[in-house]
Amino acid sequence: MNSVNLWTSAEHALSYLIKAEQIPHRTEGEAVLVETVPTTVKRVLDLGTGDGRLLALLKLDRPHVQSIALDFSPTMLEKARTRYAGDTTVTVIEHNLDEPLPDLKPLDAVVSSFAIHHLVDERKRTLYTEIFNLLELGGVFCNLEHVASSTPALHQRFRRALGIEQEPEDPSNKLLDVETQLTWLKDIGFTDVDCYWKWLELALLVGVKPLDMR
Repeated sequence: MNSVNLWTSAEHALSYLIKAEQIPHRTEGEAVLVETVPTTVKRVLDLGTGDGRLLALLKLDRPHVQSIALDFSPTMLEKARTRYAGDTTVTVIEHNLDEPLPDLKPLDAVVSSFAIHHLVDERKRTLYTEIFNLLELGGVFCNLEHVASSTPALHQRFRRALGIEQEPEDPSNKLLDVETQLTWLKDIGFTDVDCYWKWLELALLVGVKPLDMR
């Protein structure tokens, strides 16, 4: 089992932040995620918030939404706390996603951006169940994620597009295909489950907690 996760390293976290703005098509996926989260949500949880980029995008149209930004990287937590210093609508929490989520109910939306793929597959599925249980009826889960390619050739194409084809594979990545994850979400009880946007190994996976749980 690959349990390596380099995100406690400041060097690794800062290197990612430098490269993040240059990820092709990232803003397209973020735009679809933002439009998928209703503007009426009152409480949002961001899993693996990093420097708080995704929450900042969501708050452009939802400035008063109560937001919880969760991460375990000391470097990322510092960046997020700096970004939201003085903003009483945002609470930054240190938490490792390898551990069960704290009880943060009620939540109208749970979002995540390029974080959950660092978990082993068994934990990914358990985390999806925890998210479902934390959401209010009608709540939405949006996971903008790094997923596995269907072929080795497509994986290499993705790495070339990012300009990292000569770099070693990141041992923190535990990539999983879209289809398996969508099946998990359906089995857990989410509805309207689909891949709402995709470009090579970047995908937006969405599910909604049904209004009627009878």
